[in-house]
Amino acid sequence: MTARTRQALALLSAVALAAVAGCSAGGDRAPARLAGSPAAQAPSGAPGSTTAPAAKGFTLVASGDVLPHESVIRRAASDADGDGYDFRPMFSGVKPVVSAADLAICHMETVYGPDGGPFTGYPAFQSPPEIAAGLKDAGYDGCSTASNHTLDGGAAGLKRTLDAFDEAGLKHAGSARTAAEAGAVTMYTAGSAKVAHLAYTYDTNGYPMPDGQPWAVNLMEEEKIVADARAARKAGADVVLVSLHWGTEWETEPDGKQLALGKALTASQTGGRPDVDLVLGTHAHVPQPYEKVNGTWIIYGMGDQVAGEMFNHTGARDMRGNYGSIGRFTFAPPAAPGQRWQVAKAEFVPQMMDLGAGRVVNLPAALAAHPGREDYEEARDEITEAVLSRGAAKDGLTAAQ
Repeated sequence: MTARTRQALALLSAVALAAVAGCSAGGDRAPARLAGSPAAQAPSGAPGSTTAPAAKGFTLVASGDVLPHESVIRRAASDADGDGYDFRPMFSGVKPVVSAADLAICHMETVYGPDGGPFTGYPAFQSPPEIAAGLKDAGYDGCSTASNHTLDGGAAGLKRTLDAFDEAGLKHAGSARTAAEAGAVTMYTAGSAKVAHLAYTYDTNGYPMPDGQPWAVNLMEEEKIVADARAARKAGADVVLVSLHWGTEWETEPDGKQLALGKALTASQTGGRPDVDLVLGTHAHVPQPYEKVNGTWIIYGMGDQVAGEMFNHTGARDMRGNYGSIGRFTFAPPAAPGQRWQVAKAEFVPQMMDLGAGRVVNLPAALAAHPGREDYEEARDEITEAVLSRGAAKDGLTAAQ
């Protein structure tokens, strides 16, 4: 463990001890409710009372790239015992964290192939549609679907992916089958808040938009993101989440474009209220820092959640490609209507894809059960150092226990 990491972990421990009196370690929270579904019945007050129920906060979790290489697909086939593909066991290690949140967002980087295949890994991915059921079983409510691989299967692959999401009961943001779908705001309800989810990618690996479908994938343009965020607010969003597929692969430090766009988005306001409430980054294949910019949290990159054996730009095997973090943010309702929902608590959960086991591992939980396991300790320490490398601990970010 480096001296820098030891200092970071010591600071995290001190913050955690100070906060423990206000932290709940209780059971699972209620799952998010999609916008438009029937509202839960609020407890009534005294007979004839007209007092409105108190606003309820919520907990959000978000995670990194789901990037099934061929080895991952083979593992899911093995877990299905010859009956298709079963991705549920792969996510079982993080299911307690994901399913306990009020709202859980993933990033589906690839598109799905036709039922029965063929399925492919790198460089043009087409994954088994059964992944959607695995994500839903883990507790995810929806995913960002804008990435450089969104058009690997053309318009047909995009449609298959979103059709599978519909069948599994997952929402999506970032790609669309119709112009109407592209223009609609992806909205959830969590606690008492309406939460909008927007998603964008820097590119589609040179694949052009399908003929007549310029709206198929959201491309990352500052003006469009701000306009969409303001439209989401007008549509009733209390909280606006923005997922960005951006950055430089294999670089822990955010690049200049990430820093500039992150600063611009977090500075954008309407009527004194920020237009964006949280930025969730993916793409770099390695954990990148969390940082509070202009009062708003940015995760520059959550790393990979699911991936096979990864090789960096030098051609060397790089374990960082199987490291990631889950961001967990507790939002508190505003003191008065129309004000901002504030992040009352910011946490991260180090995780890794254990290639030998074929499972996503919640590292704190795994090390509590198997203390001293060196590969897990090394992964936890490297992830922690990356996450805290831009000073997030001083703004209250802690490692979830």
